[in-house]
This record gives sequence, C-alpha cells and structure tokens, in this order.
Amino acid sequence: MSYDLGKAVGYKAKDQPVSWTRKDIITYAIGVGAKHDELSLVYVLNKSWGPLPTYPVVLGLKGDDQDVTLFAAKSSAQPLPGLPKLNPNRVVHATQSIEILKDLPVASGSGWKLSRRVVGVHENKSGIIIDNEAILLDPHDVPYAKLYSSAFYLGSKANGDKFSKAIAAPPQAKPVPKDRKPDWVVRDKTTPEQALIYRLSGDYNPLHIDPELGKAMGFGGVILHGLSSYGFAARGLIQAIANGNSRALTVFGARFTSPVKPGDELETSAWEVGPGPNGTSEITFITKNLTSGKVALGNGVAFIKKAEKSKL
Repeated sequence: MSYDLGKAVGYKAKDQPVSWTRKDIITYAIGVGAKHDELSLVYVLNKSWGPLPTYPVVLGLKGDDQDVTLFAAKSSAQPLPGLPKLNPNRVVHATQSIEILKDLPVASGSGWKLSRRVVGVHENKSGIIIDNEAILLDPHDVPYAKLYSSAFYLGSKANGDKFSKAIAAPPQAKPVPKDRKPDWVVRDKTTPEQALIYRLSGDYNPLHIDPELGKAMGFGGVILHGLSSYGFAARGLIQAIANGNSRALTVFGARFTSPVKPGDELETSAWEVGPGPNGTSEITFITKNLTSGKVALGNGVAFIKKAEKSKL
C-alpha cells in the first residue's frame, strides 16, 4: 500500500481548550528547578512575580484539566490523512520551540485555546517525524505564543522511501563557535524528586514515575521529562543573561538528544552569535548532562535581551 505523506502537511486539528491558574505557574517554575531565593518565580507577593515565558509548552498535554489525568487517554492522537497508523507507545519528543508574542497573564480564565496544525512530515530509515505548530490564542483570538514541536515515531514505516515536506518551522540554531569559550555557563542540579514535581504540570506519562516501565523501555529506570530539562536551561539563561527578567526571553528552542535522570547535574553553555530582533541578542546553546557526560539538549537557539551589566 502506498501512502501520500504530503496530504498530512497543513492538516488542522480541532482547537484544544487550555487554561491555567497562578498555582500552575508556580508549580511549573518549581518543576524546572526554581530555588527558594527565586521569589520572582514562586512568590505571588513579590513585585516582579510572573510566569516563566516557556510555561505554554505544558499546555498541549495539560489542556484545561485541573486534576491528574491518564496519559494514555491524553496522548492518543487522531489518525492523520495520508499516513499509516502510528504507534503512540513508540514516540519520542524530538524538538521544542516557543516564540513569545505577548506577555502571558498569570491566570487564564476561560476561553483560551491552542490552534493546531501539522506543518511537516518526514520519513527516513529510522521512522516518521511529524512537525506540529500550535498557536496560543486568548478568548478574542489574539495570539500570545507560537509553539513548534516534532514527534519522532521510532520504527514507523510508510513507503520506505526518504520523504520530507514542511511549510513552516521555528528559528534554527547557528553552529556553536569552535574558536572561543562560551559567554555564559550555567550549572544546576536536578533532584531525585524532580519528575514527581514536573509531572504536576500535566505530563503524567508513567515513564517518569514508574521505575519498572523505565527499565522495560531500556532507560534503566525513571527518566526526567525532556521539557523539564528544557525549562531548566531557559530559566538558567534568563538568570545569567537577563538578570532574571523573564520578559527578556522571546524565543527558545532545542533538540532533545539524550535522556536525563532525576538527580543528574546539568550544564548549559551559551554563546552570543549575533543581534536578534527587537533589541535581543541571538544565543546558541547546548545543555550537557554532567552525570552521564552526554549532551541532553542540542541545537539550542534563544533570543534574549541582555541585562545592561550581564556577568559571565
């Protein structure tokens, strides 16, 4: 049977209702490593308190639920036109990017949604990759964030030929400069309980809490959510480059390249590689897992407005 993979590109899914509260904003911040002295992220009475700009990445799984949900029910995707049936148990999060268009309110109220479409399909010898775009809209259809993510369905086959078609994509990272040391280096240590906290933001995949499942899937036990490591890197660069000003970050994207286990230590190295839009600097970064020695986040790109006196 032959599949017309290009049919899926441009397919628009049903809008997804989403919502969040002040408590959700704080829970997310702690899930990506916020410490006791980062009061602008965890204390509502702090004059600078507000959401980390990467918060919307959780909404695709959280939706508008305010309670624990069953991951299997949340992750069961609708069949896409032109594609074979894809196995939801053999999918990994490959990339994630967010562009912040407007400052996020600290609580949503009702009427917010994600407008979603497929913007790319790729087949290679390892499987099928689906690129998705989601735009966060308020009740008046004003866009607040644009998110891109890629899902890699390991071992899936359609026609067995190399295929690639895309109609939209996020900003791509420039190469890491080989001739100089990073401009910023940020180290942070996850805790053994990190995944237990992060999952409260809406990703209840049992892989992140059940050691037996982690062993069965070849990870040797529980692994941390990739989006938690992603949030660690974003939070760290906001602290280092913008002196903790969350509004300074307008774009943040990365590729997930190897797993992190709760308790592992992370090191993010960042290089300024040019000017970005609207007074920002363009940053290339990688996040290394110091415990395993492997790169956890690669192809990192960020647009951040530097603090006037940023320190290494």
